[in-house]
Amino acid sequence: MKTGGRAHSIKDAEQIARMGFPFAEISVLDSLKFCKEEIESLKRIKDEYGIYFLAHGPEEGNAFEPKVLKKEFLPELKSIIDCLPRLSIKLFTIHFWMDNRFIDKAIIKDKLLLIGELNSYALDKGVLLCIENLSESWSDFFPIFEEIDTLGMTLDVGHGELLSKKNRSYGFIANCFDNIKHLHIHDNLGGDSPEDDLHLPLGEGKIDFSSILLDLKGKGYDNNITLEVKTNHLVNGKKIIEETLLRKSAEK
Repeated sequence: MKTGGRAHSIKDAEQIARMGFPFAEISVLDSLKFCKEEIESLKRIKDEYGIYFLAHGPEEGNAFEPKVLKKEFLPELKSIIDCLPRLSIKLFTIHFWMDNRFIDKAIIKDKLLLIGELNSYALDKGVLLCIENLSESWSDFFPIFEEIDTLGMTLDVGHGELLSKKNRSYGFIANCFDNIKHLHIHDNLGGDSPEDDLHLPLGEGKIDFSSILLDLKGKGYDNNITLEVKTNHLVNGKKIIEETLLRKSAEK
């Protein structure tokens, strides 16, 4: 497993590269700005430091209006995907809220069509599309992966702690493991609102990372891990992950 950091700006990306991390996951919030203004700077960082990049798309916006998503959100995501090969980016994480506790089944069905269309578009460009869990449980995503088996998942361990007595990562690992292609790690204190998604440094919340990482490793996970914390907490977070994996391997 390789550990990298989340870059919300060009400055973040360069700082992560200088720290010696193998990759940075770039926040791409605006296709025009990314394609016209940021790619050349990111190319320089990539060439100078030998780093590689992953990409993370913008927020979904109105999750209850598939027609609006098709007209506005889908074209924006496609425009981003068009530019990703210029940086040799092979993985793109997106948000599509699919929690059937809050979203009507008819809306979910329409959104599934949009995800399928976008997934095909990404594959044609050599990009693996990954849907990230927000408040969903594995049972929300399982039908999606049955319908679109080439769609990947970005498992967000921090999000799994919210709106749940037990971190929902365990359910995803048990039932959707083959689709888990990327991992987001950050800490929090639990809770039931977006404000509780604190993105704390590892160890400052209540999440049992050791157990979740061991569960993933036991199933054979060997893909990238993005630390979604402030850049000044990245080095210590990487140390915690590496020590956890080494300790758990020694215990076995």
